[in-house]
Amino acid sequence: MVNTVVAGAAGRMGGRITQMIQESEGTKLWGAFEKPDHPAIGQDVGDIAGLGKTGIVLKGDISEVMNDADVLIDFTTPESTLQHIRFVAKTGQAMVIGTTGITGEHEKELNQLAQGIRCVKSPNMSVGVNVLFKVVENVSRILGQDYDMEVIEAHHRLKKDAPSGTAMHLARILADSTGRNLETDAIYERRGFIGVRRDEEIGIQSIRAGDIVGEHTVMFAGPGERIEITHRAHSRDNFARGALLAATWVVNQPNGLYDMQDVLGLRERKSV
Repeated sequence: MVNTVVAGAAGRMGGRITQMIQESEGTKLWGAFEKPDHPAIGQDVGDIAGLGKTGIVLKGDISEVMNDADVLIDFTTPESTLQHIRFVAKTGQAMVIGTTGITGEHEKELNQLAQGIRCVKSPNMSVGVNVLFKVVENVSRILGQDYDMEVIEAHHRLKKDAPSGTAMHLARILADSTGRNLETDAIYERRGFIGVRRDEEIGIQSIRAGDIVGEHTVMFAGPGERIEITHRAHSRDNFARGALLAATWVVNQPNGLYDMQDVLGLRERKSV
């Protein structure tokens, strides 16, 4: 049984993860916490998530919940996640990170800290999306430079970052598979007289509307034909289920930074 702590447990993803931990046979809800000023601090986590009493009270600081825990699951914000991994790097427990929007120096520090613990970090925990990553990599290698490549993503109106972490990961796969430079070849907006499309462009477009859970389409457009590969998430259960799978997997691994491709056995890791 894996003793599991949930960061951001009063949020949409945190609440769903909490529910699925309670339904799982391999994980045990060990603790849960939120920002210190969250109005739900002190309440039973089960009441917050609509589960009924669990005996686990929502705390306001990570230091109050990590004693004897095996793993922390974190779907919060870039700033919060960085604080949390700094703590976990000192205690030596495992961590699963589904937070998106971590970039620049924050990402560099997080990746360095993750190497010293057992950590799974993925822009998308869904099994289906990770199969999409693998398929897109294979297709882009086959098509090479002969097809124009576009990534279109859609999410609910409350999502704060754009493009999504999943869309950016797809774009990086396209760039790496075809020898392009994402820093110079990514196009995030087209407006006005833009001229002819450059062969190297990778378009990344974002839609925010309603309650769309998550939609990602990769388009390969060539002379006389078009290939579109789409993943649509109908609920957050896919992400929560993947996070629990990652949590039960990573606690038995050596220290290092992993992603869902490792968890699902879709990548062969090189021996050191």
